[in-house]
Amino acid sequence: MARGAPKSRGAPVNGMLLFDKPAGLTSNRALQHVKRLLNARKGGHTGSLDPVATGLLPLCFGETTRIAGLFLGADKGYRVQIRLGVSTDSGDRDGKVLREAEVAVEEAGLRAALDKFRGSFEQVPPMHSAIKRDGTPLYKLARRGIEVERKARAVTVHELELEKRDGDLLELRLSCSRGFYVRALATDLGEALGCGAHVSELRRLSVGDFSVEDAVTTEKLEALESPRERRALLLPTERGLAHLPEVKLAAGAAQQLRRGRRLRAPPENPARGLVRVYADGAGFLGLAEIGDDGSLTPRRMFAGG
Repeated sequence: MARGAPKSRGAPVNGMLLFDKPAGLTSNRALQHVKRLLNARKGGHTGSLDPVATGLLPLCFGETTRIAGLFLGADKGYRVQIRLGVSTDSGDRDGKVLREAEVAVEEAGLRAALDKFRGSFEQVPPMHSAIKRDGTPLYKLARRGIEVERKARAVTVHELELEKRDGDLLELRLSCSRGFYVRALATDLGEALGCGAHVSELRRLSVGDFSVEDAVTTEKLEALESPRERRALLLPTERGLAHLPEVKLAAGAAQQLRRGRRLRAPPENPARGLVRVYADGAGFLGLAEIGDDGSLTPRRMFAGG
């Protein structure tokens, strides 16, 4: 290395960690802490989780960061506690209280209100969100007391179940599509019931096919003595793509694909869209796309899983 050249920080670590994020941390702070524990050079998260929230946050390192964007479109599952009778500016317990109201909600009225939030509908994102307006995240505008108009987005709630009610505190379990904001659900439900509401507790249970039951806590990571031991907990890149169809290629065809050549997809693989590609004797290669004409085009090739 030339004298005076900057040293790379961390090792070239590749893989994915299913992390159980604690409350009080932003997703980026959680990422940076885990990155240091792994002594990893490069890392990224797969979609932010609010500071008030706990639960599953898949973290990608090294080459695996190239698939992080695929998780943004994955369905997600949550368990949420919603406090009725108190509205906050952020829609969660960390926000400034805007209004308090008496709660006079019967069981039948509550269940009827919840019915409105099942299936596909349009939801207006909250001001306290990472959506950008002219390059500035909305939450930064909200902190300055600025509110702007937000365009409603199409979202889908696959499952929304009332698991428990204890006075003004509701516990719900839900499964939803990309772009869905649980804080907006709490705010909109409170308006529908006429008493206001906010998120008091939120835990992410799943992202796509991954479950928080398989996630690693900060305590477990810190209890291990070395970055090498912690890296043993990483999943290979291909595990993050398990939901995609698999295509196997002979060694010669795989080499051509690696070089950027467009091939004919094997006849036994009629799937269209993104696929995982494997080579005989070489294992996982990366991502390719099968077109309507049966072509196989390389999209993201990896040096190693």
